[in-house]
Amino acid sequence: MTSRSLRDIVKAYDVRGIVPDQLNPRVASALGAAFADVVVVPEFAGAAGAEDGAGAVDGADAVDGADAVKDQRAPGCVIGHDMRDSGPDLVGAFADGLRGRGVDVTLIGLASTDGLYYASGALDLPGAMFTASHNPAAYNGIKLCRAGARPVGEDTGLDGVRERAEELLGSEGPEAAPSPEAGGRLTHHDVLADYAAFLRGLVDLAGIRPLTVVVDAGNGMGGHTVPAVLGDGAGLPALPLTVIPLYFELDGTFPNHEANPLEPANLVDLQDAVRQHGADLGLAFDGDADRCFVVDERGEPVSPSAITGLIARREVARVVADGADAGDVAIVHNVITSAQVPEVIAETGARAVRTRVGHSFIKAEMARHDAVFGGEHSAHYYFRDFWFADTGMLAALHVLAALGEQEEPLSELMSDLSRYAASGEINSTVADSADRTEQVRVWARDQGVEVDELDGLTLVHSGGAGDPMWWLNLRASNTEPLLRLNVEAADAETMALVRDEVLALVRATG
Repeated sequence: MTSRSLRDIVKAYDVRGIVPDQLNPRVASALGAAFADVVVVPEFAGAAGAEDGAGAVDGADAVDGADAVKDQRAPGCVIGHDMRDSGPDLVGAFADGLRGRGVDVTLIGLASTDGLYYASGALDLPGAMFTASHNPAAYNGIKLCRAGARPVGEDTGLDGVRERAEELLGSEGPEAAPSPEAGGRLTHHDVLADYAAFLRGLVDLAGIRPLTVVVDAGNGMGGHTVPAVLGDGAGLPALPLTVIPLYFELDGTFPNHEANPLEPANLVDLQDAVRQHGADLGLAFDGDADRCFVVDERGEPVSPSAITGLIARREVARVVADGADAGDVAIVHNVITSAQVPEVIAETGARAVRTRVGHSFIKAEMARHDAVFGGEHSAHYYFRDFWFADTGMLAALHVLAALGEQEEPLSELMSDLSRYAASGEINSTVADSADRTEQVRVWARDQGVEVDELDGLTLVHSGGAGDPMWWLNLRASNTEPLLRLNVEAADAETMALVRDEVLALVRATG
């Protein structure tokens, strides 16, 4: 295993690779030991030296029985995995790497990614979630976090974990394969019921009107979490919901369709089922169930930006009702959410905070501004009450509550949250991203635009009477030779015109 090989699988935000060629038990063990060395043990030492110790994160209640875990003297880590067949072996090896460094390991078994974040927050432990989200069956990966579900990305420890793992893989001494038997303890802790109860405590659905909802789990972890949260699978009282399941069988080969609802083709079955059953709405989860997509009663997709606006309104109203001043409330969104998102936030009297694309940037801004909520174009939704982490299930509860608290269909409820025409994200393979971006920058000089470079190149044409508003963002991929284009405009004709002009520049040959 060479340094270059680990660079191929340790990305900006997580680990992702083909099993077993890139990611196998030996690599997982080294990554576990490296995570202990770089993150877990130093964090525990710092927390133990703090005046008040390592208490639970504000606003989050610990799960029942968590005190024994949180009061332990040794550093600890919680680990979960999705439905992929390779998960248990990789988890076991990663746990051995941790335990060989004296770290106590708590295994929660099958979990969604937000279920792992819940465990990290409630148990106040660093965590590792083994998942490759919507990637094909040959892949697996690891999402890492510090205690309280705080992110570990390239600039917050992941690069150091990679470097340390490379050192261990290159070593032939005993340090490369420490004995877990001489180190930390191994315990098992099922948190599914506590996770479900915690989410239900944040959004109460008991009093809503009866709703019929089709849920497409895509053979991913939504098939594990939806029965617990929306049904009575975890022993909680039944809700006024009729849930029609699609593809709830856990199967990491994804036999029905790719577990990536961001691709329109993967929503077709859900759309058809909503129409067939006359359902009030449909929900689709990705492979690790941390993202949630929504279709209305007509089977039409609802944009994640519209969902961001809906939940922003609800969260601002909630904290204002609890005594907060709206002007002190922050909502975070990234550079490619719809222009309507900051408009809606401003209409509530709250403050919009714009940031780069990527969960580590969103979470950092959420914490910096104590933001109550954050949303991304990719259907990741972040909540202060959930340790500033993303949870598709909590977003789904908000949508169900908003719909069920009034009598209109979802299409009517969302009608003022679809204000502009958007292209969606369009990827172009290019040999030189910098050169293509510069060509667009030159084109923009004659377009009367404001230029912003927070994340890639953003051009904003404010427009005026007879001159429609439009904006675009052009960003290079961190991991592939791609340029990603998003265009939005006041009308579909203007959007298509700008989109086509810019794509011609991006894809020009010679």
